[in-house]
Amino acid sequence: MRFGALAIVVASVLWGTTGTAASTLPASVGPLAVGAATMTLGGALLFATAARGAFGVLRGRAARRWLLLGAMGVVVYPLAFYSGMDLAGVAIGNVVALGSGPLFAALLEWRFERRALGRRWRYATLVAVVGVALVGVGGVERGETGRADAAATSFAGLGPAGASAVGIAFALLAGLAYALYTYCSTRALAIEPSSRAVMGALFGLGALALLPVLVATQLASGGALIATPQTAGTALYLAVGPMFLAYLAFGAGLRSVRSSTATTITLLEPVVATLLAVVVVGERLTALGWAGLALVLIAVAAVVTQRTDAPVRAHRVRAPLA
Repeated sequence: MRFGALAIVVASVLWGTTGTAASTLPASVGPLAVGAATMTLGGALLFATAARGAFGVLRGRAARRWLLLGAMGVVVYPLAFYSGMDLAGVAIGNVVALGSGPLFAALLEWRFERRALGRRWRYATLVAVVGVALVGVGGVERGETGRADAAATSFAGLGPAGASAVGIAFALLAGLAYALYTYCSTRALAIEPSSRAVMGALFGLGALALLPVLVATQLASGGALIATPQTAGTALYLAVGPMFLAYLAFGAGLRSVRSSTATTITLLEPVVATLLAVVVVGERLTALGWAGLALVLIAVAAVVTQRTDAPVRAHRVRAPLA
């Protein structure tokens, strides 16, 4: 379990850089364009590196059901995630999206498996959720000139407070989508043991579905995402680093870590994202925010160091996919 947890930690650190990288893009590159480009290009790379195995996984009926359901989460997640950060800020968007993930993951495990979660996981997740709530409610003070502030000021005439609320709603949707494709990944891996094949198939499906969104956003913006070497380079980094390399590590970790535990470990992502938002983007963290980050770190450490955490197996599943 510890190797799997470490792989997920590596993925989480890479994911934590997405908000800061995206904040460097000009306002002409909207969040839908960023999300669609990142997941389409990264998903295509994941599929290409395991095409033969991915096709084999998709031919299997049992795994294909979970992959199709998980692909819905893959499509929704980047669009909701980048929209949430664009409106609510890098730190709060990350904290709400990833902080809500364990709760949604627990609901999915209860729905499909009727599985009671372990005591350590429950306590660790409770501590982590309290931590992310501290950061989300009052731990961050954004600057006045950031990309998120401009978006919040202009969004549908709602003003900063109303737009931030919409951003938090998008972040919650991203948390649900993230938990969905994480859970479906573990179910597919219980049937098909190759993590590269499963992740290639899952994100290949997502990339295919997001391709029209990418094309439409680029036509609407006049190709703003590739207008300069800087924007193209940022898009390439988001596709290769936090998408391609991170999900290779994430898939390897899911072979020995349950989805509920994985989503708790990945609460490291908003920690990294918040620190980068403070240091690079200029968002300000209050004492309440630092306390919240400390709670998240304690919770993740408790989950990573537990001795046993068996992955879900096909014969243990009680409730079929409806």
